[in-house]
Amino acid sequence: MSKTTIPSGYRMPLSNNELQRAIELIHQEFQHSLCVRLNLHRVSAPLFVDGRTGLNDDLNGVERPVSFDIPDVGTDGQVVHSLAKWKRLALKRYEFPEGTGLYTNMNAIRRDEEVDNLHSIYVDQWDWEKHISPKDRNLLYLKETVRDIVGAICDTSAALRNAFPVLTFKPDRDVYFITTQELEDRFPDLTPNEREREICRKHRTVFLMQIGKTLASGQRHDGRAPDYDDWELNGDILMWNPVLERSFELSSMGIRVDAAALDRQLTAANCNQRRELPFHKMLLNGELPQSIGGGIGQSRLCMLLIGTCHIGEVQVSLWDADTLKICEEAGVTLL
Repeated sequence: MSKTTIPSGYRMPLSNNELQRAIELIHQEFQHSLCVRLNLHRVSAPLFVDGRTGLNDDLNGVERPVSFDIPDVGTDGQVVHSLAKWKRLALKRYEFPEGTGLYTNMNAIRRDEEVDNLHSIYVDQWDWEKHISPKDRNLLYLKETVRDIVGAICDTSAALRNAFPVLTFKPDRDVYFITTQELEDRFPDLTPNEREREICRKHRTVFLMQIGKTLASGQRHDGRAPDYDDWELNGDILMWNPVLERSFELSSMGIRVDAAALDRQLTAANCNQRRELPFHKMLLNGELPQSIGGGIGQSRLCMLLIGTCHIGEVQVSLWDADTLKICEEAGVTLL
């Protein structure tokens, strides 16, 4: 049964041609604003990595990577889930000094994704990573970076509304910061998704912090791999989506683990076998730069700023028969 729903009376606000021009403008404006605000430079990135290195993102630890054998190389390749760990290694390899960083256009396949209005098996995002000083591993630096990213989103939205006056969505620059434990304390009887909806309904732009750790209830708000974000210094950027009337995640990000945090989180997640992987050995030995980074959904940002109700309106992917039927009957065109 499809999880896709089409809001009553929904209509795409732009023509097909205008839509493609709007997507192009969003990409151009946001990339420029993000790079200026965070002092980033573009680099090339892999579509697949060697599965033996431990560089692939494990997401929640249960998703299967798309794997294939490469006879002439003598190993198996894994299509990336994201570039969370690869980027930090790239900071070292490409010799980025403190205060500078990289971004790349990341394309991934997540075969086990449950598809709906927001989720596709095809993932496209701006992946970024910045070399920071050890003294910047703190909450103040994290919040300042979040405000810079939200500022880039708001600047992009303003440029889009200027080019296409029919578009009316205007994101709120004022970020409301709250931890997952504070959110659970405020809404103890709601599910994590319901809590996010309520906090975004009230505050519009929210940074939900400390994702991955176990809460007082004994549950986790959401899963997070133990070997890239520091669970005390990470979070998701959420905005209220007026078309779907729900919270809308645009970015997962955080200050990355240092050796102490990695040691602690590998034990907590029962993932101690990863200590022997090349990336993890380097990190535990203090051979990688301290960093902050994250991913910002390209199609997600286009959805929100343009006002579409389904991610398939702004990206090309594969959909089940029920989703195709629901969208066709509602007059929603999937690319």
